[in-house]
Amino acid sequence: MKIPETVPPLPKAIDRNRHVSADQAFGWFVEGWRDLWTVPFPSLVYGTGVALISMAIAAGLLFYSLDFAFFPALAGFLVVGPALATGLYVKSQRLTKGLPVTLASMLIPERGTSQHVLFVGAVLLGLMLLWMRAAVLLYALFFGWRPFPGMDHILPMLFGTPIGVAMLVVGVAIGGIFAAFAFAISVFSIPMVLDKKFDAFTAMGTSISIVWNNLPVMLMWGVIVLSLTIMALLSGMIGFVIIFPLLGHATWHAYLTMRDPD
Repeated sequence: MKIPETVPPLPKAIDRNRHVSADQAFGWFVEGWRDLWTVPFPSLVYGTGVALISMAIAAGLLFYSLDFAFFPALAGFLVVGPALATGLYVKSQRLTKGLPVTLASMLIPERGTSQHVLFVGAVLLGLMLLWMRAAVLLYALFFGWRPFPGMDHILPMLFGTPIGVAMLVVGVAIGGIFAAFAFAISVFSIPMVLDKKFDAFTAMGTSISIVWNNLPVMLMWGVIVLSLTIMALLSGMIGFVIIFPLLGHATWHAYLTMRDPD
């Protein structure tokens, strides 16, 4: 009996093992910077929107006395960030094809891709919510049902007590697992959906395979993304105006490097 072909076919236009050197990650950064300042207005508006939304969420957590979720939410931003950058991928794609770029074109994906982009985004959002719940349970595991001490006392408690240091080490390890998995399934999946019209499951699986088979350059890129994101957070979210679109555009060029050159 003949086995029917997979529909849609498994991706043949993606090279899972490109043997890209680690320093290529800095080249993506440069190309992202170039895209940022090519028709800069839509990118800067996009980055400003992300910065304002981030500030609003942080302020809301503090205003409604949900400060115990503040730091897990900041870490969770790394999980959902690739989905938020979809419009930036669209801009870089249009620049690559020589098409005009507008803010409207960035916000409205091509027909046939939006549902798969939304599915990847929903998976990332689920991972973020799962991580935030795990962070609350982790606090309870180490400190019991003690009330959250507040933002003024959390840093001395974490860095000045043995239990706090232990919780910090375990929390970073568990959070790193969540972030690494989210990074692997999302770094190339949404660009693949936009470019090759892959379904969400195929795109996420292929993204994991690319990351696994190109660990040196992907680890370097992950360090760059993490470092710039921390800089943006330390700036009170204002840095996202520049840093977020820069990383979004650079990620598109990372995808182009891994894509079959033909």
